[in-house]
Amino acid sequence: MRPLAEHIWINGELTPWADAKIHVMSHALHYGTSVFEGIRVYDTPDGPRGFRLTDHVRRLFDSARMYHFQLPWTEEELVEACKATVRATGLCSAYIRPIAFLGECGMGVTPRPGDMNIDVAIAAFPWGAYLGEEALEKGVDACVASWSRIAPNTVPSGAKAGGNYLSSYLIGREARVGGFGEGIALGTDGRLSEGAGENLFIVKDGEIVTPPAAASILMGITRDSVLKLARGLGYETREQVLPREALYVADEIFMTGTAAEITPVRSVDGIATRCAGPGPVTKAVNGAFRGLFDGSTPDRFGWLESIAAPAPAVSTREVEHA
Repeated sequence: MRPLAEHIWINGELTPWADAKIHVMSHALHYGTSVFEGIRVYDTPDGPRGFRLTDHVRRLFDSARMYHFQLPWTEEELVEACKATVRATGLCSAYIRPIAFLGECGMGVTPRPGDMNIDVAIAAFPWGAYLGEEALEKGVDACVASWSRIAPNTVPSGAKAGGNYLSSYLIGREARVGGFGEGIALGTDGRLSEGAGENLFIVKDGEIVTPPAAASILMGITRDSVLKLARGLGYETREQVLPREALYVADEIFMTGTAAEITPVRSVDGIATRCAGPGPVTKAVNGAFRGLFDGSTPDRFGWLESIAAPAPAVSTREVEHA
């Protein structure tokens, strides 16, 4: 298979794609002990910009804290490493995947504290619409999966951990085998949770509602961005527990995520939304979101971070002799 990029940053060095390898006895391979992020870089009028790059890296560290991983780099160092990895690809638009995982720690499920060998890697490569370009424009047909999301107090759903995505795999696979574009999961209480890899939003009578943190969801950064943008557009937004049937009487439904961006849902379980595709609220929010990258929406929150290398510091002595 052709490599997605020339190099991957791993443990502080840019390594040729084909040489970025881990040992088959790595703890993460056997037990899912990894935490990761997905970050988009957009080609803007001001050059490549990482969307909420620092916020994503901070969440990587938050996920690591929940699993008692001590990353061998600071947040600031990994932000700069992400930028350097993108620069090495020469891409103006990219998807960044930083991941921290337990390497060779022995075969026990619980390594001794002194054996917590943590590796960190960062890849950057082109990646289009997660659910397809047509889904972005026309919407996706979804179904409610038979698999529930992780129950509270089992593993932290608020961590973006590798092992959590076995749940996403089952939800997404069931949907695709059934001929749907994506799956939606309920929590163990039968209430709405999220999509296989996306947060969920319902629009009813002009109001935007999304399940809360306690619904076994990942608190998505795109989710947070949408809530802020929607409020700026004058929409009422609420985070609240929702029953399954809210999907069937919705005016509009959309999903959000770094990979999925803002993807409309046109039907659930064969029942079309009242707008039967991207409705006016979804279009308005998506327009504000997309506008961040073409310059038509002001970046009031400072979400767009330059990928360019920092300018070299100029000493006082150099200024005096200029």
